[in-house]
Amino acid sequence: METRELRYFVAVAEELHFGHAAQRLGIAQPPLSRAIQRLERRLGAVLLDRTSRTVTLTEAGSVLLVEGRAALDAVEAAERRTRRAALSVTGRPGLVLVTKASASRDLLARLLDAYAAEPGAVPVDVILCGPAEQGRLLREGRADVALLHRPFDSTAGFHTEELSTESQVVVLPAGHPLTVRAHVHMADITGLPGLPLPRWPDPDGTYPPGPGPQVRDHAQLLQLVALGRACAVSPESCRAQLHGDLAAVPVLDAPAVTTVIAWPPHSRSRAVADLIRTATRLQELPHARPGSTHRGPAQAADRGGCTRLVSVCATR
Repeated sequence: METRELRYFVAVAEELHFGHAAQRLGIAQPPLSRAIQRLERRLGAVLLDRTSRTVTLTEAGSVLLVEGRAALDAVEAAERRTRRAALSVTGRPGLVLVTKASASRDLLARLLDAYAAEPGAVPVDVILCGPAEQGRLLREGRADVALLHRPFDSTAGFHTEELSTESQVVVLPAGHPLTVRAHVHMADITGLPGLPLPRWPDPDGTYPPGPGPQVRDHAQLLQLVALGRACAVSPESCRAQLHGDLAAVPVLDAPAVTTVIAWPPHSRSRAVADLIRTATRLQELPHARPGSTHRGPAQAADRGGCTRLVSVCATR
């Protein structure tokens, strides 16, 4: 089966109209119809039920649509990774790491610093993305490695190494009655009067129902908490980002958050392997003391120009 045939079929299956699909593909309708017929003969299966007015998918067609999309995505991802590997030879960016903005800031800074000091380190582009976007960017080949955070992010289909695990805290406006407690439970903050938990967008961009405010990034959330419009449950490391108008209290029964470094199982990149080895070695080193200084992505770029921030999106 050729990728051209898959592209033709996916276009028809998504449009459910041969004319619209032909226009989308930039070809005439008769060659498109013949290509689909050849594909059906080769597979020995009817993929589309056609009438004079409608086109619908058969069960076999529905299966091929799912598998075809995945196959085309894999081909495009392979093309991107191959081009990036070739570019690394010319001295241009050879490795792309994606993570959620405001997440694992200290860990990311230490990782970039440690990797930049390794012999043979290649330039690293850093993409700061929105909630649940790391996995998609990794699957699409737009990134080589990702920092994911269980249980919020799915690691299905990736190889992973655990880097750190931390408990969670509830972030409240300073002076709230709960801030005098040594700890709280989820029951204490679920449905807290006047301070609902926020609603983050789903992967399709829609928001789940609920009373909490819609948020797209951590800075927006912290401002809402400071204004007394919401509370937030976040990893313990968020304390470093809190100002005097906010307070954090440990939540004993909130799930622990584990940060992992993830990469596609078929990756054969030496640069990816070196970065992963560097990340796992960080587990054995003592973390910085509170108040110590680490080089952020922009600072790490000063060390031989090895790190570059390429894009920033909204984040959870």
